[in-house]
Amino acid sequence: MTSQVSHSGGAIARKPSAPAIVLLTPREAAKLLKVSLSWLAKARMRGDGPPYIKFGKSIRYSESALLEWLKSRQR
Repeated sequence: MTSQVSHSGGAIARKPSAPAIVLLTPREAAKLLKVSLSWLAKARMRGDGPPYIKFGKSIRYSESALLEWLKSRQR
């Protein structure tokens, strides 16, 4: 995590940086969830899988969203 430093009047003030958003490929997401890549793709098509982000033809999963989705599925 990096933070920006601004110098004003001799005092050093640190600006808090935004938390990094970790985006995973479908392969990485499947590995994290311990499911097959095929299961993840089918769940995405059915609409009952974890939330995802689509950039053109690329699919990405937010690591934090995957972990929250896992917790929501716990019984």
